[in-house]
Amino acid sequence: MGITAIYPGTFDPITMGHIDIARRAAHVFDRVILAVYDTPAKSLVFSTPERVAMARRALTDVSTVDVREFNGLLVDFARHVGAKVIVRGLRAVSDFEIETQMALMNRKMAPEVEEVFLVASLQYSFLSASLIKEIVKLGGPAEGLVPDFVADALRQKFASAGEAAPVPRWLSG
Repeated sequence: MGITAIYPGTFDPITMGHIDIARRAAHVFDRVILAVYDTPAKSLVFSTPERVAMARRALTDVSTVDVREFNGLLVDFARHVGAKVIVRGLRAVSDFEIETQMALMNRKMAPEVEEVFLVASLQYSFLSASLIKEIVKLGGPAEGLVPDFVADALRQKFASAGEAAPVPRWLSG
């Protein structure tokens, strides 16, 4: 049957860093569920169906990665899908501190589920979805940071919301 792992997140949007972690996890575990959290305590640019669709498209060539949405406690979802491992990506020491706290709480609630941390690849260690959204919102390039179709979707979202890149003050005076 093999080991099923969950790679959870909001993926708003999915970045090349997320894709890298998912692909690497797929080399370690028999099955990886990229679990898109549908009710985070932060504002999102994309709806849950949009985030799921983008993740599926980004990972369509990896047959052992399944993209699914979830809500509620991650450990309950892990039990529901039979996952024995939660995969988390680490970019910096600050990520480690936050992830360690969550891992210990998850272990308290579900001691049968292990957490495995994968360190971000060097070329993606600076990426965050929040930073990418800000760059695109201000008219900057997203190529190489997210798949091209995600960069296009971000631009369309910000343009339709009237949040397209403002002219910097230093250019207008």
